[in-house]
Amino acid sequence: MAYPTVVMEMTVSREIIPINPGWNLAELQRHLSDALSGTGPALSTSQLNQSRVDTKVALVVSTSGSTGSPKNVALSASSLIANARSTHSYLQAKPGDRWSLLLPTHHIAGLNVLIRSIELGTQPCGVENKADFTAIVPTQLFRALNGDQQLLTHLHGCKAVLVGGGPLSSQLRLRAEELNIHIVETYGMTESCGGVIYDGTPLDGISLSIIDGRIALQGKQIALGYLEKNFELNNGWYVTQDLGEIIDGKVRVLGRADDQIISGGEKISLSAIEGFLQSQFATDQIVAFAQPHSEWGEQLCIATTSNLSLEAMSPLLKERFGSHAAPKKLFRVTSIPYLSIGKPDRKKLANDNA
Repeated sequence: MAYPTVVMEMTVSREIIPINPGWNLAELQRHLSDALSGTGPALSTSQLNQSRVDTKVALVVSTSGSTGSPKNVALSASSLIANARSTHSYLQAKPGDRWSLLLPTHHIAGLNVLIRSIELGTQPCGVENKADFTAIVPTQLFRALNGDQQLLTHLHGCKAVLVGGGPLSSQLRLRAEELNIHIVETYGMTESCGGVIYDGTPLDGISLSIIDGRIALQGKQIALGYLEKNFELNNGWYVTQDLGEIIDGKVRVLGRADDQIISGGEKISLSAIEGFLQSQFATDQIVAFAQPHSEWGEQLCIATTSNLSLEAMSPLLKERFGSHAAPKKLFRVTSIPYLSIGKPDRKKLANDNA
């Protein structure tokens, strides 16, 4: 196993079992509570090829990340609980407050709702009930503001709505806040036990830096490591794949370092293109993706459900990013495909429109 030896010494002696899809919510929460307390086996979101892990591991979350390369992230009980408590401190949550579970429990964001509920002594509810807090992805917020009345009513009744898992456009946030929905934009990843930056500010226990243009995190919420892959730290810092900058103590995410394509020798950030267009045209239904091209190497393509044109997009992109950022193709689609956590499926768009 490729745990980072710089973090700790490992002793493989704890049983780990996969989360049973047949468990109901109460059963899953009970098994998770036992895993955190050490009175039960550690849990994994997928079937592993090993049955035992180090005693410090409470949860292993399998994630493909943005690159599609599978990773099994090992998380300790102390890190998971620290993240839940720092979240509650930020939100001023108190025992008895209730979370709603609107995200899948094979992702860290959904599991965090269960851990937070354990900390508050409650069980999470669904969209049909009233909750004090919830966590969603930008796609769900878009749907709530564009026809999903039940979800909209639910969000309106929450004290705070955490939105993470992808870029949140300023227009979408503004529309929600005009309806008196208290939005908190979160940033994080499985390797940090989920969101650890709230509205640009690190939670308690997290330090923030920029290393080689990338956002770097340090603190007790950082994972123990990966089960099969190297988990590299830079002088104690976990350096993410996200480009960013810190202004007045707050971090701003500029795009993914690993979603850059090279077209005609020029680097283009798909997430930066995507976020810019979404803000300019006030819709989240715009996705940037790449296709192979014999002349350019890769060509920038745009998919959208809106009635937009390359003629409307290209001048804006050229002015903002340079002439190389003009998209080569535009595809109007009936719907944007999404991965289970709510991020757009760029690979499917490229394959479907090849």
